Amino acid sequence: MNVEESRDPRVRTWAPVCRAVALLLGPYAEVVLHDPETDRVLEIWNPMTSRRAGDPSLLGELDELGPSTQEVYGPYEKLLADGRRLSSVSAILRDDRDRPSAVLCINLDRTPLERAAAVLSAFGAPTVGRPEPLFEQDWSERIRHIVGSHVRETGRPIDRMTRQDRLVVLGRLDEARVFAVRRAAPVVAEALRVSRSTVYGLLAELRAQSAKD
Repeated sequence: MNVEESRDPRVRTWAPVCRAVALLLGPYAEVVLHDPETDRVLEIWNPMTSRRAGDPSLLGELDELGPSTQEVYGPYEKLLADGRRLSSVSAILRDDRDRPSAVLCINLDRTPLERAAAVLSAFGAPTVGRPEPLFEQDWSERIRHIVGSHVRETGRPIDRMTRQDRLVVLGRLDEARVFAVRRAAPVVAEALRVSRSTVYGLLAELRAQSAKD
């Protein structure tokens, strides 16, 4: 009897699927096929620990898995002894009598993703505040900054701004003395995607309310 014939029939059935997942996710995914009856590892691909076929699975009791039980669990988090975090999923594989035949577990090492996220975060986030002296005279930059800040705060894009949103933005621009610049109103109108007359009308209303208060 050759090695292939001596393998557990469940391994022969599911090995192509397990190998495919292991190949697709490369060295970052461990794929394990468990025997729910003996609670032992049937086969393992890309092992992340010293576990081998025949070792205890330590999955716990699976006797309560009935026909209507959930088939796929996860993704859930696991932690290796070396500190690596894994995202794991487990699937119950059933035989032709709808009994649990094997449990397929895929453990994905999140380390490369976390490192990439850290690099992107470092590049994407400024490490110091904006040097105001450099922008003090750049009133067009100030307009974009104030409008953009409001968009990020509210989560509403410019074309969905409400009348109250525009009043808030114009109030901040007025406090920043943007309108002291003669050519500022057309730039503000363009940034808010409204007409100049709308900007002048809302600004007049805003200043009248402030004077009343």
